[in-house]
Amino acid sequence: MASSSSTPVIKQQDIADSMPDALKKSRYHMKRCFARFVGSGRRLMKYRHMMDEIENSIEDEDERSRVMDGLLGYILSTTQEAAVVPPYVAFAVRPSPGLWEFVKVNADDLGVESITTAEYLKFKETIFDENWANDENTLEIDFGAFDFSIPHLTLNYSIGNGHNYVSKFMTSKLSGSSESAKPLVDYLLAMNHQGESLMINEMVNTVSKLQTALIAAEVFVSSLPKDTPHQSFEHRLKDWGLEKGWGDTAERVKETMRQLSEVLQAPDPLKMELLFSRLPTMFNVVIFSPHGYFGQADVLGLPDTGGQVVYILDQVRALEEELLQRIKQQGLSVKPQILVVTRLIPDAKGTKCNQEIEPILNTKHSHILRVPFRTEKGVIHQWISRFDIYPYLERYAQDACAMILANMEGKPDLIIGNYTDGNLVASLIASKLGVTQGTIAHALEKTKYEDSDVKWKELDGKYHFSCQFTADMFSMNATDFIITSTFQEIAGSKDRPGQYESHAAFTMPGLCRVVSGINVFDTKFNIAAPGADQSVYFPYTEKQMRLTSFHPAIEELLYSKEDNKEHHGYLSDRKKPIIFSMARLDTVKNISGLTEWYGKNKRLRSLVNLVVVAGFFDPSKSKDREEIAEIKKMHSLIEKYQLKGQIRWIAAQNDRNRNGELYRYIADTKGAFVQPALYEAFGLTVIEAMNCGLPTFATNQGGPAEIIVDGVSGFHIDPNNGDESSNKIANFFEKCKTDSEYWNRISAGGLQRIYECYTWKIYATKVLNMGSTYGFWRQLNKDQKNAKNRYLQLFYNLLFRKLAKGVPILNEEAREEPQQPASTVITKPQQPAAAEGTKPRPSTQTPAPRRGQSGVQRYGDNPK
Repeated sequence: MASSSSTPVIKQQDIADSMPDALKKSRYHMKRCFARFVGSGRRLMKYRHMMDEIENSIEDEDERSRVMDGLLGYILSTTQEAAVVPPYVAFAVRPSPGLWEFVKVNADDLGVESITTAEYLKFKETIFDENWANDENTLEIDFGAFDFSIPHLTLNYSIGNGHNYVSKFMTSKLSGSSESAKPLVDYLLAMNHQGESLMINEMVNTVSKLQTALIAAEVFVSSLPKDTPHQSFEHRLKDWGLEKGWGDTAERVKETMRQLSEVLQAPDPLKMELLFSRLPTMFNVVIFSPHGYFGQADVLGLPDTGGQVVYILDQVRALEEELLQRIKQQGLSVKPQILVVTRLIPDAKGTKCNQEIEPILNTKHSHILRVPFRTEKGVIHQWISRFDIYPYLERYAQDACAMILANMEGKPDLIIGNYTDGNLVASLIASKLGVTQGTIAHALEKTKYEDSDVKWKELDGKYHFSCQFTADMFSMNATDFIITSTFQEIAGSKDRPGQYESHAAFTMPGLCRVVSGINVFDTKFNIAAPGADQSVYFPYTEKQMRLTSFHPAIEELLYSKEDNKEHHGYLSDRKKPIIFSMARLDTVKNISGLTEWYGKNKRLRSLVNLVVVAGFFDPSKSKDREEIAEIKKMHSLIEKYQLKGQIRWIAAQNDRNRNGELYRYIADTKGAFVQPALYEAFGLTVIEAMNCGLPTFATNQGGPAEIIVDGVSGFHIDPNNGDESSNKIANFFEKCKTDSEYWNRISAGGLQRIYECYTWKIYATKVLNMGSTYGFWRQLNKDQKNAKNRYLQLFYNLLFRKLAKGVPILNEEAREEPQQPASTVITKPQQPAAAEGTKPRPSTQTPAPRRGQSGVQRYGDNPK
């Protein structure tokens, strides 16, 4: 697997050319500085370490500013880390998001030399395992070697707009001679649902035949009244070789015909996108989320169970609604199906996680399908941590695939994975079935733990990161498209690499050296931000929808004078507006930071009350050391700044409906929401607050900086500058006193921003468009995809499977399995949405594989 091919994401010349002159201009100081770099004893230096050494080397503040304001300062300030192997210091420089350069500097003579990605990684490896670093047969992983024939983006502001650029690249491929569009004709010919042809048949199997048929058919359809149902003239269309799927009325059929005719004649990206958004390609969708307790009630707060469950359930409702609308407009009578495939846990802790099939509330055709983990001894009954899940996933993928095919009576049209485990299973099954695949990371663990790649051996016993990082690499490269919530998730910011970007090149000494993992300029990356459930989070002005039955409880929650298990502290002046925050009680969420800002700012305290919803009050109730420290800090701050009468601290709340009304109740006070996190990958509470019409102040570190347009739809605050942030909040409330409409303008600006960019309707439209477009894109590039799949087969079978086998299997006592039916399928016709209080369907167990069916299947075993 070793390869010397360069990666499109890495450049290696600009810094190396300019750095020698920059060092010469400050040679005296740089000699001292590099001597400290080498002599400090620290072998892997981060930016903060380098700045400390520079400050110690250049004691004169003016001289230090002069150095740092020049080219050398720019190079050092864009350096993410440096590996020290005396006499050399190797720098990883990131001039802009997604672009990296590597150089080494000789501390003795300040000589500068450009080095490759692999050479830089060897420097790092030398620190941790010198023998392995110098082994000529060290395993190098280079996924970029298979992407040379695929066009990539080149501008970093284009990152995350893959779908748009794929449409442009498809346009280029289909342009040229009259037969350049033949791949599109072949794609349309293959289109069917359960064996019934859609769009066209063999009568129009060439570009010219299809163009001629479209001209004649469009003339005919144009003569009909616009609202003529398709069923009344579909038999005439068959005379020209045209099947169902063009539209439900004469007007829509004509529009779709014209769009296809224009694409065949002279394709352009906008016409291409519009056409693929109308093609009947999406009916059945499978979504994987194996870990944790996946359910619709009584699961939030259980191990490994949180926001991902809420995300997927909201996602499903939006996707089904969009599918139903599209199928109707296509003139079809097909019923879509969405299956959320998760783990069946017999020891379900009072939840429905031991129930095999469960209808998803407020849907008509969507279900949760639960499949158990199995070993040779039988079904695993207990919960298993997401970090220990890897030995079960291969068998799980096989069992899940069989159940999906049985329930859907055929292959799905789109498979979407979630998190490491769901993405791996989705990749295995999508490859086996030849189905278009999307992945959603939610959180990439590699970026949560500093140096977790080079220190993987230290962490592997607890977290099994060797499995996780290889599984993530496999899925990222196997998938057709990647769904992210923000640009920063992909490529970070000016100062911080993105979660995906951190997988561009890294090393796990003793295991493998990844010289090209994932390229953030790949067109598979797409930003599709989730929304908030607008039946729960709606504007405070919607008086008819308000959940007034919660008002007495919310009144007590906010204003009662007595402390109890649910709230602590009180608000003595009810006339003041409320600034409100809701988050986990940990260091990164920075609730204690907000409390300190408030305590220090007398002007802010005179204007507003503070309400926070977070964690526990009693440290003895928490098992998390970080939360315990934050609880104690909160009590200390309340005492230090004498906040009694001005702060209400409310315990964590899990009732979404009441939380939605709480946002609106605070909007009634003309208050504001504050999200002060030190870093926030997306910021769902920001979306929730804005949906409710509550003016929002949110961190400028991470996703919220993309959600809010500062001063228009809310405000950015710097979590590292509490004085500035608290004054910005105070300025807002002072301006509201002098301008009675200011609060309303910011509230309305937030709502407008949500409706334009952050709704589940927008999300569902984007994801289904991706599924359709990337389905054709993978056909256009099938040779390249097949070649990469062969490489992925080696990667999976020779590396991941070996690592997964090293993770201990849960040793349960043998239990007698109940008699099981031959198969379990969703009852047809589809059940309607279950209502509150509906009696659950009886629990069933997943059938064992039929006799003769192998319990293990290697990746790549894909019989044609």
